[in-house]
Amino acid sequence: MVNILDEIMKFIPNKSDISDSYFEGANIILYTKNRDLFINNNGLIKDIVNNIKKRVELRCDPSILEGEEKTKKIIEELIPAEAGLSEIIFDKQRSMIIIEADKPGLVIGKGGGLLKEIRQKTFWVPIIRRNPPIKSQLVENIRKVLYENNDYRKKFLHAIGKRIYDGWIREKKHEWVRITFLGGAREVGRSCLFLQTPESRIILDCGFNVAASGENAYPYLDVPEFDIEELDAVILCHPHIDHVGFLGYLYKYGFKGPTYCTEPTRDVSALLALDLLNIAHKEAKKALYNSTNIKDFVKHSVCLDYREVTDITPDVRLTFYNAGHNIGSAMAHLHIGNGLHNLLYTSDMNYEITNLLSPAVTKFPRLETLIIESTYGHREDIFPTRKECEDYLIDIIKKTIENGGKVLLPVLGVGRSQEILLILEKAIREGILNKIPIFIQGMVWDVTAIHTAYPEFFNNKVKKDIFHKDQNPFLADVFKRIVGRKEMMQIVDEEGPCVIVATSGMLTGGASLEYFKHLSENPKNSLVLTCYQGQGSLGRRLEDGEREIMDNDTKTLIKIKMAIHTIRGFSGHSNYQQLINFVGRLDPRPKKILCNHGESSKCVELASTIHRMFGIETSAPKNLEAIRLK
Repeated sequence: MVNILDEIMKFIPNKSDISDSYFEGANIILYTKNRDLFINNNGLIKDIVNNIKKRVELRCDPSILEGEEKTKKIIEELIPAEAGLSEIIFDKQRSMIIIEADKPGLVIGKGGGLLKEIRQKTFWVPIIRRNPPIKSQLVENIRKVLYENNDYRKKFLHAIGKRIYDGWIREKKHEWVRITFLGGAREVGRSCLFLQTPESRIILDCGFNVAASGENAYPYLDVPEFDIEELDAVILCHPHIDHVGFLGYLYKYGFKGPTYCTEPTRDVSALLALDLLNIAHKEAKKALYNSTNIKDFVKHSVCLDYREVTDITPDVRLTFYNAGHNIGSAMAHLHIGNGLHNLLYTSDMNYEITNLLSPAVTKFPRLETLIIESTYGHREDIFPTRKECEDYLIDIIKKTIENGGKVLLPVLGVGRSQEILLILEKAIREGILNKIPIFIQGMVWDVTAIHTAYPEFFNNKVKKDIFHKDQNPFLADVFKRIVGRKEMMQIVDEEGPCVIVATSGMLTGGASLEYFKHLSENPKNSLVLTCYQGQGSLGRRLEDGEREIMDNDTKTLIKIKMAIHTIRGFSGHSNYQQLINFVGRLDPRPKKILCNHGESSKCVELASTIHRMFGIETSAPKNLEAIRLK
């Protein structure tokens, strides 16, 4: 394979202008000691990009950058006070400055004018970050890990580029592409798929089943074809435990490669993993991995925006598309080989406009194989509209509050909880609900803080409220954060009518389970289940009618007298009709569809229905099945 850096140098009129060159993943960075060339290269870089079809960036050599103190002073003078400038962080190894502010748009300036002026006066490349309006120690810690490991990440990203551009390491003996289901096939939980191409070994999602135990909880990583030493990359589509909970285990056992995801997915995934460690510590159980392994994931994360195309190995190109499931959730489109095969893995997706997000994308450049979730793949899985669900939820809360009771909303920390917070805030703001306290406990608060840091991932209505009206619904004063057991017990024993939003969504542990134990014997109270309840979970048992449970901590029998309601229409998953509509509107239409991530009967039925309606080859694989795609 031709050395791509040598090819680029052929386009440089004066070779001495380029002092160094590096890869940053699939991107190519050229460093120059010529300040005039950095300020105005007269279309040179654009010509290179047009010829080699790769992303190329020109930066100043660290030796000729303006001094840090002077640069800081220039930036502070240029940026208006109302931008809320909070921090300027220097990444000298990569000639970049990270500027953190409350209003990034004011830092960028009209038409990018301020950024251009910063470049011209300091010769640094400015990167703008939004300050989360709700402060989160986790977000600060993640950014700190990235900043403190700048030198390591520069070498790490360069190594990724060398892997992509330096040619094949495996002898090309075949032209086939194969996917093996290591988890999540005909089940909900432990999603983990293993992709093999002529050159690449890639994991798609890596979770475990919170409602299962023993071997049934974890992916089958002991299959003969999987070798962690040969693993090139992990693609993480969204942050739910059944898709990300086992990722730290890979880093614990020696994986040092990249995990590709969006920025919100990186942040929330780290939070979920730390929460798992905290739960294991409280329950005196051995954790699957430790905080160092989570830090390794952050250090090795490579974040992409939607529709940003990037090579991740010599024969695989990745593009993320909005999945509509939760903030930053993505469907992974993989272009394999030189047109050899095109695969779309939906992971979890929602083909519906929600209070927070836009629907999943249906148009792609090429598509031969679709791997689609089947959580609600049965023809009876057609739920009320979101408006009907909102009205039902508000009605439950109204009646419970009028009776002097409390409403417990067990939620997944990511996605569903934030949508429900928006619904409640709007109902109170519009006078539909009386102004009552909404208590938030568990990771919901930190995840909400992460939501406030990435409003660009919301649908247009929410973005407009935040950017143009400066009305961030997550900052409403009705939301009260609860920290610790003492405050929890005050709510249970002393607080009047209220709404409690807490994790976990399936009542498998965490604050929601503790609240449930204390509130369940009072008929004035209400429990509202709004997310999928996994088989074997307490939430599923309550849905199925169980009204007596054993408290494993006190060894006493709890008789459940509180009202129990299930609202399915808030799901972050597509219902049956939406799944069919999604397939019907795919452009182009795939030649093969594999149905996974659903109970066995739902995967089989969805596959059968799609085949009957569209005449497409379908399958509902089982765990450990390997399917040849090409």
